[in-house]
Amino acid sequence: MTAYVDLMAFQRETEALAQVMGRLGWDQETMMPSGAAAQRAEEMAALEGVLHARRTDPRLGEWLAASEAGDETAGANLREIRRRYERNLRVPARLAAELARVTSRAQGIWAEARRNEDVAAFLPVLEEVVRLRREEGQAIANGGDVYDALLHDYEPGTSSAELTAMFGALRPRLVALRETIKAAPQVPEMQGSFPEEAQLVIANEVARAFGYDFARGRLDKAVHPFSSGSGLDVRITTRTNPTDPFNCIYSTIHEVGHATYEQGIDARHFLTPLGQGASMGVHESQSRIYENQLGRSRAFTGWLYGRMRQVFGDFGVPDEETFHRAVNRVSDGYVRTEADEVQYNLHVLLRFDLEQPLMRGDLQVADLEAAWNDRFRQDFGFALDRPSHGLLQDVHWSVGLFGYFPTYSLGNVYAGCLHKALRDAVPELDGDLARGDTSRAVGWLRENLQRHGGLREPRQTVATAVGFDPSEGPLLDYLEAKFGDLYGL
Repeated sequence: MTAYVDLMAFQRETEALAQVMGRLGWDQETMMPSGAAAQRAEEMAALEGVLHARRTDPRLGEWLAASEAGDETAGANLREIRRRYERNLRVPARLAAELARVTSRAQGIWAEARRNEDVAAFLPVLEEVVRLRREEGQAIANGGDVYDALLHDYEPGTSSAELTAMFGALRPRLVALRETIKAAPQVPEMQGSFPEEAQLVIANEVARAFGYDFARGRLDKAVHPFSSGSGLDVRITTRTNPTDPFNCIYSTIHEVGHATYEQGIDARHFLTPLGQGASMGVHESQSRIYENQLGRSRAFTGWLYGRMRQVFGDFGVPDEETFHRAVNRVSDGYVRTEADEVQYNLHVLLRFDLEQPLMRGDLQVADLEAAWNDRFRQDFGFALDRPSHGLLQDVHWSVGLFGYFPTYSLGNVYAGCLHKALRDAVPELDGDLARGDTSRAVGWLRENLQRHGGLREPRQTVATAVGFDPSEGPLLDYLEAKFGDLYGL
């Protein structure tokens, strides 16, 4: 056991340094002065160099060879450390540091280009990011598929072929449901002016309602909402729009799903490879079930309607049912994070289908905007109006997160399975939600999934929680039932 003890002591220090680097990223998105971008890029590169050296330290190989798994937790730690060690050995230190430097710089360039609707200002640095990530993918793949190698960073154990098959089963029923809804009488859009301060009052309240521990976290504003950190320091962001309070409220609930997953992990796993979510797909299952199956349910929106009336006064919606329909309104839109449940996955599939050829070298950065615009028109039936609704919409590619997007739809699939099991386990769920009480729902998720962190492989994590093998069926059944009721289909 001496080798395992030494290995875990070393690993805890590495995990702690990684958390520090994550905090630098959070600061860059929320509070860092704009003039500090160049220095921050150097800081990130320097810290990445230290982390890469630790992650490829020859002693890791020696400790792994000499360690034995005395129990399930030790076995899982050894599995994850070995997986990361073998991956990182294939990536040169020079490349790891350069990626950290360029993506830190690219993030600021993307934000400025987005504000100015200036794709040309972003493309040169995106070209650098793509080149470096292709190089990294080729190194990790070791002769295999470049995109799958990158995908495994976010969803171990899956492949683009498996996801393509799953998404191929999603698309026809989603498109058919959307077309049926479009032919039905439409739900009016909620209109009005909603002050930012009041939106943030509601945001803080729903965060607490869904179990977010502010003693171990905070809520700030950012261009693109996100969650970061783990264990005793988990931070979330949201954004506001004076004409659309749902953007703030549901972005907050979404990020709280991520954050309470991290806060809910068993403290024994903190600062170990198991002390974070099992994968990004499993992580997304938490944010999506919080946001949609719970937060947009008829029961919870009834409670939310009452709170918004108290905070905003009369905002022109006469009753709870009209409000529920407004929250779940299906409408044309450009932005993935603001998309309704029916069309959200179509936005993800667009990105998934573009980034695969981009990483494999079959699509060039110079042609990416045209490819995006053409695909958007094909999928949604209307043209984009500006770059911030298209290629400049998401932060992900600027920071090199290729292989990340499909985990959003995989998370929706997992959420559909979890919701089915949750409804069976907590028959009084709607009564709870109507009082703004999510404690039993969140408690079930914490007990059956969240507390285990990365103990199990991603698909096994969900299968163990729900008692059956995950598939797209429960999600599609839920969507067809919910929106069939809403639109009288």
